[in-house]
Amino acid sequence: MDPGLFKRRSEYEWEIPPQGAMRVPAVIFASEQLIREMDQKVYEQASNVATLPGIVRAAYAMPDAHWGYGFPIGGVAAFDPDEGGVVSAGGVGFDISCGVRCLHTGLKRADVAPVAALLAEALFSRVPAGVGSTGTIRLDPGEMDAMLRGGAQWAVERGWGVPEDLERIEERGRMSGARPEAVSQQAKNRQRDEMGTLGSGNHYLEVQEVTRVFDESIAHAFGLHQGDIVVMIHCGSRGLGHQIGTDYLKRMVAEAARHGIVLPDRELACAPINSDVGREYLGAMRAAINCALANRQIITHLVRGVFADILPHAQLPLLYDVSHNTCKLEPHRVNGGVKQVYVHRKGATRAFGPGHPDLPEAFRDVGQPVLIGGSMGTGSYVLAGTARSEELAFSSACHGAGRAMSRHQAARKWKGRQIVDELAARGVLIRSPSMRGIAEEAPDAYKDVSAVVDAADAAGLARKVARLEPLICIKG
Repeated sequence: MDPGLFKRRSEYEWEIPPQGAMRVPAVIFASEQLIREMDQKVYEQASNVATLPGIVRAAYAMPDAHWGYGFPIGGVAAFDPDEGGVVSAGGVGFDISCGVRCLHTGLKRADVAPVAALLAEALFSRVPAGVGSTGTIRLDPGEMDAMLRGGAQWAVERGWGVPEDLERIEERGRMSGARPEAVSQQAKNRQRDEMGTLGSGNHYLEVQEVTRVFDESIAHAFGLHQGDIVVMIHCGSRGLGHQIGTDYLKRMVAEAARHGIVLPDRELACAPINSDVGREYLGAMRAAINCALANRQIITHLVRGVFADILPHAQLPLLYDVSHNTCKLEPHRVNGGVKQVYVHRKGATRAFGPGHPDLPEAFRDVGQPVLIGGSMGTGSYVLAGTARSEELAFSSACHGAGRAMSRHQAARKWKGRQIVDELAARGVLIRSPSMRGIAEEAPDAYKDVSAVVDAADAAGLARKVARLEPLICIKG
């Protein structure tokens, strides 16, 4: 994009002033180089979001922003229910509560290197991955509804994890307000055999090494030290979340028209928060959040089993689990006072700063861990939320590198076997059921995650804590 299209607020803030039907400005956080590399659609979509009823402060886009369905991926927007605010399925995304969790291991590279190939094969064998992947868990209707209400708490109660895990999970493992009855039977059918599976696309399970620490004091509070081996899991609500998005987008198109909401793009279909459709979607979405939290909890249990077999002296306590495709009711400062608003984060991570009451006691003084997944074979990051992020973008930060080209373009440019061999030569073992999937997720199909993280840090959205580089990647 041309930087001249924006009013520059600061080195890392680019404003689109209200024009036409925009009710508030749109603000993109990025370096000038990232702005130049961004798709023009980000400008258009952020501007469109700013036209929706009840939006407060501004429509925001993170440094990894790129074109998405209705909202840009990397988009953040908050809506006031008392001012006709809306909820939009496109503002959450189809993979509801897609997120990242990170586990300690207590190991170093020297512990893992001799058994790396064995570990890779065992993880690939034990954790189902790929399009349509299914696991060994079968949920009957009663257990399906219990899972949708209980999330990771449900999983722990059934033996997939320990109670201590829950303290380190967003919402302490269970999103309240879930309404399984608002989830279609088709969505439940799609999920019946998919618990404990990674899925496809950019989802992964990685064994990583902490290769650099940027902030020793925060890293110490997070339990991270240079040379540590950690495990990162990136996945979401699988077929259930996708079906909920599909079901409610159709209903929201009609609902928006019924309430006289003029949409600049049909993909911005939405419903008033206080309407029947709005309330039902929120209940279904919260159920999908619980599905994702339960899914990552079960995968954690499977991973712990693999390590127990191969590296029995390893310990795998949870560092943190946080989602990046949600809509949450949160208190934020709006127009000089604190209000409860519905914050949409689509491809954007919650980043509460020090002192926030929702944080575990261990992180209360340093801020929330913000887990940034990199592209396959590059690097991932752990950041910490900042107090300033509240005023900048409703306590939000980026979620990953962000795509630089479509999956179709990537598959035309690279072959999966080529990527596997190149990464193996660099010491990164890749296991996947799909060579095409590997090509679609080629590292160079994404933006430079370091540039994205540097921009988030410099803008004040979150503070860099540590860089992680992969040793093993299980890819859907």
